[in-house]
Amino acid sequence: MLSNSKAGITRTLFAWICVCVFVSSVTEGAQWFKPFNVTYDHRALILDGNRRILISAGIHYPRATPEMWPDLIAKSKEGGADVIETYVFWNGHEPARGQYNFEGRYDLVKFAKLVASNGLYFFLRIGPYACAEWNFGGFPVWLRDIPGIEFRTNNEPFKEEMKRFVSKVVNLMREELLFSWQGGPIILLQIENEYGNIESNYGNGGKEYVKWAASMALSLGAGVPWVMCRQPDAPYDIIDTCNAYYCDGFKPNSPNKPTFWTENWDGWYTQWGERLPHRPVEDLAFAVARFFQRGGSLQNYYMYFGGTNFGRTAGGPLQITSYDYDAPIDEYGLLSEPKWGHLKDLHAALKLCEPALVAADSPTYIKLGPKQEAHVYQADVHPEGLNLSLSQISSKCSAFLANIDEHKAATVTFHGQTYIIPPWSVSILPDCRNTAFNTAKVGAQTSVKLVGSYLPLASNVLPAQQLLHSNGISDISKSWMTTKEPISIWSNSSFTAESIWEHLNVTKDQSDYLWYSTRIYVSDGDILFWKENAVDPKLTIDSVRDVLLVFVNGQLIGNVVGHWVKVVQTLQFQPGYNDLTLLSQTVGLQNYGAFLEKDGAGIRGTIKITGFENGHVDLSKSLWTYQVGLQGEFLKYYNEENENAEWVELTPDAIPSTFTWYKVPCAAIMVESIQQFPCSFGRNWRKSIRDFCQVTFIQYSLCSSVTILLSTFAEVGECRSHWSTTSFFK
Repeated sequence: MLSNSKAGITRTLFAWICVCVFVSSVTEGAQWFKPFNVTYDHRALILDGNRRILISAGIHYPRATPEMWPDLIAKSKEGGADVIETYVFWNGHEPARGQYNFEGRYDLVKFAKLVASNGLYFFLRIGPYACAEWNFGGFPVWLRDIPGIEFRTNNEPFKEEMKRFVSKVVNLMREELLFSWQGGPIILLQIENEYGNIESNYGNGGKEYVKWAASMALSLGAGVPWVMCRQPDAPYDIIDTCNAYYCDGFKPNSPNKPTFWTENWDGWYTQWGERLPHRPVEDLAFAVARFFQRGGSLQNYYMYFGGTNFGRTAGGPLQITSYDYDAPIDEYGLLSEPKWGHLKDLHAALKLCEPALVAADSPTYIKLGPKQEAHVYQADVHPEGLNLSLSQISSKCSAFLANIDEHKAATVTFHGQTYIIPPWSVSILPDCRNTAFNTAKVGAQTSVKLVGSYLPLASNVLPAQQLLHSNGISDISKSWMTTKEPISIWSNSSFTAESIWEHLNVTKDQSDYLWYSTRIYVSDGDILFWKENAVDPKLTIDSVRDVLLVFVNGQLIGNVVGHWVKVVQTLQFQPGYNDLTLLSQTVGLQNYGAFLEKDGAGIRGTIKITGFENGHVDLSKSLWTYQVGLQGEFLKYYNEENENAEWVELTPDAIPSTFTWYKVPCAAIMVESIQQFPCSFGRNWRKSIRDFCQVTFIQYSLCSSVTILLSTFAEVGECRSHWSTTSFFK
């Protein structure tokens, strides 16, 4: 099986290279479509005068490498998609104010042109708030430093910055001739994102902001319709849309607007320590069929390909590195069966119904039983203002027969014929007679993935030891190298100040890590007091997020994981001066909710040590020395040519230790995932379960003939605490 996996990956990589070369040749100066206008009526989006029933596939371009894009788009098209949808990620495109990045994984123009070269349309959700389980919801952290700013309300500093970025994206798309009226693929845009969920928090300021955002978007002259998702009070010239697991009951806020489903959640995201989510394809197909059955006309899978939260892009709190999302195309660009195949069959059946669906202004409803119903689309008349061919005018008829009973199959009579409909399913009859597809009957093949756990393991197992074969022989242990990360202030960039500073105000999100260090004097009397009274001093902190590690005199003594949780940690001091060092670590900034700019990170409230002979010691206003980041992070230990680190050979019997870097040149190593290189793979985390380490993993052979350096940084060597890594590939 291993050799087959290697061969499959080699073939996939070769295919990506071939597709990339081909696409680059066709996108140079290409005109993808004859210029066409996009409008809409109450029934559907109208492209070049024709109503369309559209299937959209969600792919976030930064969650894949550019080498993967052609294959992902091609597989989406093969699966029946008409449209590719994506968010735009502000913090990726403008990491510093006025400094833009549209290269590499953020090359939005290249991605849009690849979509067009495949003959697909493009739905661009500019936001610029994305949520998307993306770090800080897509907002750049520098935005919170703008004087007087309040996010997503009627606030002039925020509106000025938002308009500037949205204008930048729209103008870039126009300059690259990417709008439909220019012969490009863009048919739809989105402003804001799920603001209706939190609008009430902002009172009248929220209402005014919605009006302003809509007006601002329309003023940019993009020439295609704009939508707002989950926005019941969207202005009349903005289409409000549905995001949910089921949207068949959704209706927009005006009878003049079509029914769109911008996010059909075909899976879900995962937080560290949680189970991987799964949505059965039978239920997903049922939801899609019901949506079109009851009048929907555009549906987007969120996600069709989920991908990977590279580097530090995962949102918070505690979102995992994988964004697989149980999507039809998995994190590695492979088809996830039977989900992909069953949906492909569904899309084919829906396309057979499209002539009837677009010809009829509304369906005829027929009650077939207590929990059974039919919707029939039939039209003999040319709808006014639409360019339908004669074949489309002549009595087109399609029907959807639904059984919404979750447990029992039903036998129904429709147009004089008998149909058996499985529970919780829809049968699609493109000609109102013959069943072309039933959502509960899966004919696609099933793929099997190896998903499991490193369990059980002893609590002192190191990376080299974990890769031992059952016979005790390791192929790679001699290749592993290790070096230590200092648990101290290591840079001239450190500074000392009174009181506890908020994490992001110091790091500006340039690193997950912020060191706080102070010195505590302990007298002989304190030691005697603790001994005589059988008590220990305790560190108490009102609130921290996401991870806090506590060191005394360079030794790790405890850690806390959570979202704004209280800390009570027993301390052990020696007589005299003791160094108390705290390491605050963010694991993705908050990506959802109101007042994101106020959420912050690190330590909140009072910090003190209880139990001293003379009472509590309040450290909230003490002198603290601050250091941003890790030495190995800033000196780039993960670069192969780096000479700053003193690497030594790692032996299988090495003693586990905290804050250690590991690296190995990849020859034939089994690792937890595969990606394109070079990049930061992102965060990995193992949490203790009954005193054992456990991590969900999918095995892939990483390398073929390419030499790759895998570097990983382990914070805590002993599993009973926690063990997290950041992995880099070069």
